[in-house]
Amino acid sequence: MKTTILTVDPKDTKLNNEIYAKAAEVINTGGLVAFPTETVYGLGANALDGTAVKKIYKAKGRPSDNPLIAHISAIEQLYALVRDISPAAQRLMKAFWPGPMTLVFKKKDIIPSETSGGLDTVAIRYPENKTAQDFITACGVPIAAPSANTSGKPSPTRASHVEYDLDGKIDMIIDGGSCEFGLESTIVDVSGLTPCLLRPGSVTLEMLREIVPDITVDKAVLGRLNEGERPKAPGMKYTHYSPDASVTIVRGSTEKTVCEINRLLEEHGAEKCGVIATEETKDGYNTENVLVIGSRRHPETIAANLFKMLRKCDYYGYKLVFVEGFPESEIGLAIMNRLKKAAGYNIIELD
Repeated sequence: MKTTILTVDPKDTKLNNEIYAKAAEVINTGGLVAFPTETVYGLGANALDGTAVKKIYKAKGRPSDNPLIAHISAIEQLYALVRDISPAAQRLMKAFWPGPMTLVFKKKDIIPSETSGGLDTVAIRYPENKTAQDFITACGVPIAAPSANTSGKPSPTRASHVEYDLDGKIDMIIDGGSCEFGLESTIVDVSGLTPCLLRPGSVTLEMLREIVPDITVDKAVLGRLNEGERPKAPGMKYTHYSPDASVTIVRGSTEKTVCEINRLLEEHGAEKCGVIATEETKDGYNTENVLVIGSRRHPETIAANLFKMLRKCDYYGYKLVFVEGFPESEIGLAIMNRLKKAAGYNIIELD
């Protein structure tokens, strides 16, 4: 049975309200609805219904110890879900909500273990995207939602990506167009004495430090969790964002990077390899199989296109993919966090 796809129209409030009412009926009867946010598409269920949340894990093939994010559409909804809201959390909420930032709090008992991944904390986000807000408001409950893709694959930034991965496995997709930022939300743990960055995103570490200067950075941001360690938030433990191809990051000066990737193309056979490159380097490669991800002068374009380019690698059937590395500052920290997971931490460092 095919999944129902309904497309919202920014100019047609009546149509949109009818779509949200249908989606809310699905949610409130224990079903699954994929919906757009400003980051990526989410796969939503009633966050307070453990049975419904289990369907998310089944549809995605997601490990059950990987916690989900509960999405709200108003600050007031937060207080029924969490136990302690620290001064640091309040400052972050004031600065970045609604927006692409998730906060991890100590949870109240109303949050089932299926939503929290068995932890005593829960991740909460108040998205800025109007379609997401209106959908959540229509449902009348917080919406538990990881990215709406098959677990481990690149996150979806368009409804067509969701359909490709999950058609027939979920009840409905709300098509709200392309996502603005293209990387999942920044996640900050505010459940302890000192805020800790668990996952970088478009709210950068530098932006967070302007609000909470003492914020720390979890080791999983730059490297792997050890075997047996439980993830505190989505995207920390498992291999993520991977196309079917084997991905290698090549990082160094622009000249060295282009030279090394050309050497690798010659070694492995350019016809079966793809290159993810930038506007500044796209003409330097000895292959036609170049996917342009964005401009180094405008790294937000790289972030917005990252998952789309990884998905294109599968579309073109590449066996090996070589991708340029980027500096790990500002939005580059989030870009490299996702690329490292996509490559299984397979990196060639040239400098």
